[in-house]
Amino acid sequence: MAQLKMTQFTGFLTDRGSKYAVTGGVVFSRDDVRAFLKQLTRDKKFAKATHNTWGVLFEDGPQKGDDGESGAGLVITRMLERAGLQNHIIVVTRWYGGVKLGGDRFRRVQDAVEHYLTQRDI
Repeated sequence: MAQLKMTQFTGFLTDRGSKYAVTGGVVFSRDDVRAFLKQLTRDKKFAKATHNTWGVLFEDGPQKGDDGESGAGLVITRMLERAGLQNHIIVVTRWYGGVKLGGDRFRRVQDAVEHYLTQRDI
């Protein structure tokens, strides 16, 4: 399968030792989602991340993955719905820094998605 185009931002967000990155790109099917995630985690840094949470809106509804960060995929899909952005996956990556963030973890996911939506090439 051909390489999927990825737009990625790293080093823009930290909270109590946890570091975040956000990656996104165009996908048209669940197979594309699997290929996108596989391509992302070929980078050992992302493969070793604590969480790679993601969301995408397809015509037949949202798809999401929490990767152990319960509820994070829903946060991403809701933001995609508000932005009206279909067939575009956004992956928020977190490397745990040793301090539990509680509910703030959802604010950091929102911050990462917002960064992506405002900084990406349209």
